[in-house]
Amino acid sequence: MRRILRGLRGATTATANTSEAILNATDELLRALQAANGFQPEDIESAIFTSSPDLTAEYPARAARRLGWNDVPLLGANEVAVPGGLPRCIRVLLHFYTAKPPGLLKHMYLREAAKLRPDRAG
Repeated sequence: MRRILRGLRGATTATANTSEAILNATDELLRALQAANGFQPEDIESAIFTSSPDLTAEYPARAARRLGWNDVPLLGANEVAVPGGLPRCIRVLLHFYTAKPPGLLKHMYLREAAKLRPDRAG
């Protein structure tokens, strides 16, 4: 079975600007993406995390490290402060190897982030 590099998107929201809330929301999102798409940390090429400007208490990528993604290159950044943007939002773009075609990938939008992509709400 030929595996190729694909991109996988997800987003969620933290309940507050605290380390615990940011890590819990990110952990939930990463576990949901992994369960829905059947990948392992060794399948991941890299991950980019962004958070809305109101989340400053923690790096979302730290949740990936706590899940054992120790050899995965991770990058964190702030989202642009767009008026009316979704507050307390955490997004991730994973690049991973899979045999699944794009149409079978399950992108996840949890909690309040389901408003961003109701067609892909998890």
